[in-house]
Amino acid sequence: MNDSSESSGMKKLENGFIRVAGKISGNRLLLTLRDTFVIVSATTMIAGFGIMLQNVVIDPMNGLIFGNQGLQLGRLISGSWSAWQQSGFEQGLQTTANLIGLVSNGTLSVFALLLAVIFSWEVSTRFFNNRAEHMTDVLFGLAAFFISIPWNFQYTIPNTKKAINVLNYLDTQYLGTQGVFAAILISGSAVWIYNKIMQKNITIKLPESVPPAVAQSFSSLIPGSITLGIFIVLTGLSTATTGKTMPALFLAILQAPALAISKTNAFAFVSQFTWSLLQWFGIHPTSIWGAIFGMTWTINDTQNMLGQAHHIFSTLFMNFSSIAAGTFSLSPVLAILIASKRVAAKKISKIALLPAIFNISEPITFGLPIVLNPIYIVPFVIAQPLAFYIGYFFTKIGFIAPIVNNVPWTVPTLLSGLLYTGNIRGVIVQAVSLIITTLIYIPFVKMDNKINADSIAIDEMESANS
Repeated sequence: MNDSSESSGMKKLENGFIRVAGKISGNRLLLTLRDTFVIVSATTMIAGFGIMLQNVVIDPMNGLIFGNQGLQLGRLISGSWSAWQQSGFEQGLQTTANLIGLVSNGTLSVFALLLAVIFSWEVSTRFFNNRAEHMTDVLFGLAAFFISIPWNFQYTIPNTKKAINVLNYLDTQYLGTQGVFAAILISGSAVWIYNKIMQKNITIKLPESVPPAVAQSFSSLIPGSITLGIFIVLTGLSTATTGKTMPALFLAILQAPALAISKTNAFAFVSQFTWSLLQWFGIHPTSIWGAIFGMTWTINDTQNMLGQAHHIFSTLFMNFSSIAAGTFSLSPVLAILIASKRVAAKKISKIALLPAIFNISEPITFGLPIVLNPIYIVPFVIAQPLAFYIGYFFTKIGFIAPIVNNVPWTVPTLLSGLLYTGNIRGVIVQAVSLIITTLIYIPFVKMDNKINADSIAIDEMESANS
């Protein structure tokens, strides 16, 4: 009776959790934000790869190939570090590295601008999918963003306290990470306002003989003028009442507090714990956390890659310390291969081993399964936060630096540790995490052996008879 009621209570809790998480993950705004950051991440990944190539491979003084952190081929080629620094080869490598670094100008440095374009498109297609021309919406979303960005500002000369007034030039800091919240809020609002006015049919209608492209341009004149006029007024009000333009205001009251919260251990722990908990329930965690990380840790990633900051908590750090360290995939597979006596479990693990090497967890999480399996909830839920904080510990003591290299999370464990950090210490940190999380799984694999003792005995008898 008690067992039945406990089982019923657990089932209700499970169903309630799945229902709530499903509603959150299905929210159209969250999906729009998530998809926006996913699309823009293609450019940041290219930039990250370029920066990794620049810093890890080509850098003539600090890279893994020629520099003092790796094979030291520069010193071996020239006989000494001073001779290497004077050589034409070293200067050629430095020039190549600097040229590769230019990729950040077209990606990371205009991160908010790219978000404004993609978010405008996503809002238009997801909320106003009956529109004939979504690019018009992007046009007005982008125009509203540029209206709001300051074109007159004060610039403080580096290494001095002297400030100069810059007139008739765009304040480019809001095209990058400083303008993320402004880009999302302004472009999204502009698209929404424009479409609501269009739905009121407040447009200029031309005869059917007029080409569609021309008719579309004229039909957007009144709604577009009203939309842009609203943002001109809002920009004026913001400056007059607060002394700040809208991007500066959003940075102060929204983005800065959000980033401050995201740097706390509480935020990190909740994100990592619920990430694996959602995964155990079979809900892909990026459907919820993707949008949140996009507005917080992805900004930290970009600032780290640009050299503007040295944040420990970021999505790159999460990938390095937990996902690419095999906590979801390689750890359970290794534990089962080491300790399981169940033939079926071992067969599934052998099949799942190759995907697990590339940090693909689905074959083991759904094949064993681990998802909704009460035996494995404890190790599965605690392995990721534990690995995350192992990486955090090694970063805090200075054993490894904050992660700045953007490496695909599918790069195999240990190799990814080398590439993320640019030195052998990253391999050591991932190895420690992999060993510890694998050891955590083993007692639960043995528990699974005991629970399935009858089937193991049958397997052994069949093996002996064959």
